[in-house]
Amino acid sequence: MEFEKKLGRLEEIVTKMESGDMTLEDSLKFFEEGVKLSRECNSQLSQAEQKVKLLLSVDAGGQAVTEDFQIKE
Repeated sequence: MEFEKKLGRLEEIVTKMESGDMTLEDSLKFFEEGVKLSRECNSQLSQAEQKVKLLLSVDAGGQAVTEDFQIKE
């Protein structure tokens, strides 16, 4: 699922949970899904940040420093 879709679903979950009209079982189900989506979004943001840092590197001669992007876990 794309980042934007995950974020949208996370916002839906928050809105539903804030309404206070759910059973405890439903609240726990949505909370679990929300935590999972939040972790996935955070991971994607971290990967994007690492990629941006690589793309912004410049050597002493002013040339862009590029290298293959690898996920660092």
